[in-house]
Parts: sequence; C-alpha cells; structure tokens
Amino acid sequence: MEPFIVSARKYRPETFEDVVGQSAITKTLENAIESNHLAQALLFTGPRGVGKTTCARILAKKINQHNVAYDPDEDFAFNIFELDAASNNSVDGIRELISQVRIPPQVGKYKIYIIDEVHMLSTQAFNAFLKTLEEPPAHAIFILATTEKHKIIPTILSRCQIFDFKRITVSDMREHLKRIAIKENIDAEEEALQIIAQKADGALRDSLSIFDRVVSFSGKDLTVQAVTENLNVLDRDTYFSMTSLILENNIPQLLIDYDQIMVKGFDGQHFLNGLASHFRDLMVCKDERTLVLLELGETTKLKYQDQSRVTGMEFLKTAIEITNDADLKYRNSRNQRLLVELCLMQLASILLSEDGQKKKPLKYILPASTFADMQVAEPATDKIPNPIKAEVQENTTNTPSPSLDVASHSTEGTQTVSVKEEKAQPSPSENPDPEQSLMERRKALLEKSKNKVSSLSLQGIERKKEHLENKKEATVVHDSLPERPFTEEELVLVWDKYVEHLKERGSLILASILNVDSPKLKGTKAHLRFPNASMKEDLDKNMGQILEFLKRELQNYQLTIEIAVDKSVQKRYVYTDQEKFQKLVDKNPSIDKLRQAFDLEF
Repeated sequence: MEPFIVSARKYRPETFEDVVGQSAITKTLENAIESNHLAQALLFTGPRGVGKTTCARILAKKINQHNVAYDPDEDFAFNIFELDAASNNSVDGIRELISQVRIPPQVGKYKIYIIDEVHMLSTQAFNAFLKTLEEPPAHAIFILATTEKHKIIPTILSRCQIFDFKRITVSDMREHLKRIAIKENIDAEEEALQIIAQKADGALRDSLSIFDRVVSFSGKDLTVQAVTENLNVLDRDTYFSMTSLILENNIPQLLIDYDQIMVKGFDGQHFLNGLASHFRDLMVCKDERTLVLLELGETTKLKYQDQSRVTGMEFLKTAIEITNDADLKYRNSRNQRLLVELCLMQLASILLSEDGQKKKPLKYILPASTFADMQVAEPATDKIPNPIKAEVQENTTNTPSPSLDVASHSTEGTQTVSVKEEKAQPSPSENPDPEQSLMERRKALLEKSKNKVSSLSLQGIERKKEHLENKKEATVVHDSLPERPFTEEELVLVWDKYVEHLKERGSLILASILNVDSPKLKGTKAHLRFPNASMKEDLDKNMGQILEFLKRELQNYQLTIEIAVDKSVQKRYVYTDQEKFQKLVDKNPSIDKLRQAFDLEF
C-alpha cells in the first residue's frame, strides 16, 4: 500500500502562480526580483495557513534562478536554511546562525535564511540578531515569518520590509478545493465545498485537512449531507425551513423541528448564531449592490433572494435584535433550551398579534388559539411508542391487532397503559382518505385524554389538595410515644456521646459549647447554664437536632431543655494537644529540653 500524502503537502504551491488568494504579495515579490529591488530582510505576517512559509520557500528558489543559467531540476536546497524559532529561541541558536551567514554560497548567488515563528525568540536573541539584520552580507537574505507581529520588538520591525498576508476568501478557497477534487476524480457538490471553506475560517491549510477528512468519510461522492454530518454543522436548508415556519407563525412545528435539532446533538448557541447570520444574509439580499457580501454559490444566492422577497426589512431588524439578545443571555441561562424556544416563539409572533394587527412588544408571544388549526408534522421516531402511529399502521392491514389505549387518572396525575383487542380495520377501499381518518383518530385520542389535568392549573392544584386531605385522613396517628424513666447519670452519658458525635462530624464549635456545662436533671427537664447570651443563641439554633438525639437515645419524648445565662460560670475550654504541651512546658521547661534531646516533633 502506498503511503498517503495529505492534500496540504501534496498540493503545496511550487510557483507564485499556484499561491491562492495572495496575488498582491506574489506580484510585488516577482516585480522586486525582476527589478532587483528586493530587501535583504523581509517579514511575512498573517494568520495561520495562508501561505507565509510557502511564499518564503518559493521566493528563496526564485531569487537564485534569476538571470542565471540553471538546471530546471535544481532547487538550490543547499542555499536555503530554515530555522524554527519555537524550538531554537535561545541566544546560542542565533549566534550559530550569525557565524554561518559570513560564509558565501557555493552554488547560486544568495543564501536565504527562513526563520519561522520568529516571535518565539527571546529578547536576548532578538538583540543579538539586530546588528546582522541591519547590515547583512551582500549574499544573505533573511525571511522572517510570524502569526503574531505584535510580539516582535520594534527595533526588529523597523529593519524589515513587512508583507501582511490576508485571510483566504471563501470563494477562492472553494475554487481551489474544486480544482483538487477534479484532479482526485472526486464528484463534489459546490455547496459541500462551500461549507468546508467556511468551516476553515480563512486558513487554506485547514480547508485541505477538512477536505481529506470528509473524503475519507464519504469516498468519491462528496455531498452536502456527508459534509454536514461529518463536520456536525447545520446546513442552510435547516435555516431556510425554520425561517419559513417563523413567517407562517407556526410555533408548534418550530418547537418540534428545534427538538429534532437538539436530538442530533447540535448546540443551542450554535443554532442561534446560525439563525442570526441567516437573517443578516436575507437583509444583505435586499439590495442587488450588496449581494457581493454573500460568499455563496449561485444556487444558494437564488434561494436567499427568493426568501428575502417575502421578508420585510422591519421583520429582519426585529428578528436579529431578538436573536442577538437570546445569544447574549444563553451562556448565563440555567435553562438554555427554554431560552431558545422562547426566542423562536417570539420570532414567530413578530408579524401577527392576537387581533391580527402588526406592531407589539418584542417579548410578545402568540396565544395558543392562534395556531390551533395548524397542521403539525410529527417527528419520525421508532423509539418512543406513539398510539396514533400504531393505529395508522393498523390501517395498512386488514388483520386485527392490539392497539394502545391511554387512560388518565387525574387524581394521582399518572397514566396507565392497557392493551385491548380492536375490531378488524376497514379495507383501504372503505377508507379512501387516510388524512381524514388520521384527524378523526387524533380527535378520538383527545376525547380520551379530556380528564387529564395539568398539575400547574388551578383545577390540578385543587385535586392535589383533595388527594392530600384523603391521604391525611387515612393516616394512622400514634399519640402514645415512649416515656421511659431515666436518671441524670444516663442523661450525662448520652450528652457526652452527642458531643463526641459532633466532633467526629467536624462541628467543633457546637461541641465546645456543649462542653461548657453538664445538664442537671429536674423531672424531665434538663437545666444548663452558660456564661454569655451568644452561646445560648448558638445552642437554640441547634436545639431541634440535640433534643431529637437525646429523646431517641433515652426513649423519653417528654424531655425538654432549659438554658440560663449566668456570667459567673467559668468556661471550660477544649485544648489541642499542642496547647496542652505548651502548658506543661510553662510549668516545667525541662520537658522541652527532653523533646529536643530526642528530636521529637511538636
């Protein structure tokens, strides 16, 4: 098997004529070579994948070919030196380069030094390079390439002739991909290449990488469907369809279609961005003079023009405002799907108000009665059981089969599904209109579900209250709770047990407060005294859990606690091991000498 060569390497330009989208720069370089006006220090700057290093290599070969007799197969490789500044960014690398510059070329007239990613050089390396860059030998030409010109020190920039490479336009990229597809005998749809070019975002190398990936997925037939599926992008037909539904005010179908978009795994913000861009493109189509702003194929442009004729400028301005507002709120929203659905409902409510008049608030949403009679196409799915779908399938056969009957129990708010036998369906000749039959069955299903009540409606809340009352009446009430007698010693033991439990749980503050005093028992009342009111307040906050523990352990639910504040009470502190050790050292310093003699930690 032959090794595969990626398109970015296989179709790398060999001449200036092959370079895509940089005609101004290539023409300038060619004229500079012809007129012998080429600077000895050049800086190629621009985004990634636009041809900086490629142009540097072509220029390096072309300089030595000018006005000399040379072998066509000669590439002057020994005269071209490439340095990757990302991995050789120290002063030593630049010093080694400077020592090589002094040696003239053995073949050809010039030695060309290409320093890629030059912004990665350290400040010391830049300073060491300054003098050589300003006064290089006559046989040396330096070509620096970078994606981040702002990181290069000004003294280097002032010594270079700067060439700014622009991003490759979508149309240039699409035409280049079309030529490669023809060479590779790939049948590619123009719209599919358009999507690849847009996804590359101005970088030709990225577009070739995406092209290789999609070809590996789809083979020799490159379609829009294959590209959108592989790149996980929404095709333009989706936005055309959603816009048509918005213009028809068909909110139910809009929500169903958006649900299908979510099922396919697309991000809601990605959908909002695409929808806003679609509205912008429709606005651009309003004027023939601005059509050049659409970097699209001719077929797609015609689609945009057709839809822009049925959309008003006021509608588009309002739609863009609503969509951009939803986009800004998307990241901070806790219910992002609801945000997008509300946005779609607001968009579908722009053209009509409840009484058929135009102009209303941006956040207005049409009432449900407006689209009660609208036809809604249900999403095709085989995973969710659908009673209507089951009954429609039965219509296609003459044999009886069990169907699902959904019965709602409004009191509990649950549904039970039972299977019952139906009579044999009539033959197709007896039922000539399947759409009418489908509507009848839907109405029948709605009749069956009439008793179903929303839990958020007033009727649903009332029924829930009735259900809770009935449940409360049926509950058996136990008035007799344990009242086992106990002594003060037992109370103190359980009290200490609760303190240990608090320490294990990490509630050290509450445990220290409980350690200040031990409870004194009088009847079923435990008495405590604390030195200040703040301790009493902290204990009152946790009184519920303290009493619950004591009652359960002592098996006496008549127990109560009474707290008194007495400033004469002396606090009992809980000391750490280190504090205890320090107390011992204060009384007897020899203990610390003993610790030091045995090199003990504390």
